[in-house]
Amino acid sequence: MKPIFTILFAILSFYTSGHAQKPYKVVFYNLENFFDLENDPDVLDDEFTPDGPKKWTQDKYDKKLSNIEKVFFDIAAIDKSYPVVIGVCEVENRNVLEDIVATKKLSPANYHIVHYDSPEIRGVDAAFLYRPDVLQLEGSKAIRTVIPSLPNFKTRDIVTMWGKIDHEDFFFMVAHWPSRLGGKEVSAFKRIAVGRQMRHIADSVRALRPATKVVMMGDFNDDPTDESVAGEKGIGAKIKAKEVRPEDYYAPNAALLKAGYGTLAYGDAWNIFDNMIVSGNLIDGNSDGLKLRKAEKSKFYGNIFKRHYMVQKEGQFKGYPLRTYVGNNFQGGFSDHFPVYIYIGK
Repeated sequence: MKPIFTILFAILSFYTSGHAQKPYKVVFYNLENFFDLENDPDVLDDEFTPDGPKKWTQDKYDKKLSNIEKVFFDIAAIDKSYPVVIGVCEVENRNVLEDIVATKKLSPANYHIVHYDSPEIRGVDAAFLYRPDVLQLEGSKAIRTVIPSLPNFKTRDIVTMWGKIDHEDFFFMVAHWPSRLGGKEVSAFKRIAVGRQMRHIADSVRALRPATKVVMMGDFNDDPTDESVAGEKGIGAKIKAKEVRPEDYYAPNAALLKAGYGTLAYGDAWNIFDNMIVSGNLIDGNSDGLKLRKAEKSKFYGNIFKRHYMVQKEGQFKGYPLRTYVGNNFQGGFSDHFPVYIYIGK
């Protein structure tokens, strides 16, 4: 008798071959400090090396790799279909991404990689994994994040890629916005600036090709209801689907936040910093073709992937996402964030 894993593996392989038309999953996951083992002299990665304070060894790296593999495979197993696009952040380099896509459970998806080294001081980047059997990639580009009042500010790039899905034009962005260092209010202007920049990029693309459908994602270090996302000075995303016009943008995770869900916790309060933003022409009734869809039996357009094995079971952080480290103490966990995803289908 074949093991259950082998059978499920074969089923998932079938569903990457185009035999069944299902809504496509688009995923974002903050991988929380996924460094390789090498000490890169050009970035501040000493903390995550075998001789660094976290004693980042091959065994710990392999455990982290196995954990990330499990999460992405279990997201695929929801409906027996590998995600079409996966955006990630806090990954050190292409080597780590290549290890992820080469894992036994993910290799059948034949994920390709879009990655650029960013000027971030620790060397962590945002990137995409995508299925070339569904997304016919036409191009990609890393766009330097600009804070007008801080011309020398260095942070993660905005990574973009574009192409066709089912003969429709799509434009994707993934970013990891500046942190709340110094406090939410004091640092808000940085995130508002990046939100405005991403809105400008999206608007520029749609001005040239009006039918293009846009998906922005990332760890924005702000909730979908904050000024940087929902405010007119930032992205200006609507938080109610019924209010969205074709030219607008929509933040589906705002409804999840209002309902009390979260992707990360701090001080016993839940936030959703892990955002998905879609252009208004992906909302039902605003255009033909592929649209934002709800998961089966769900009342929300946004989704959070949370399983028992991803949750801290005891101690000070009980109920929080199970992290890789707390301080310098290895926890063997996944990330300090839960991943988010949306469905796009006909």
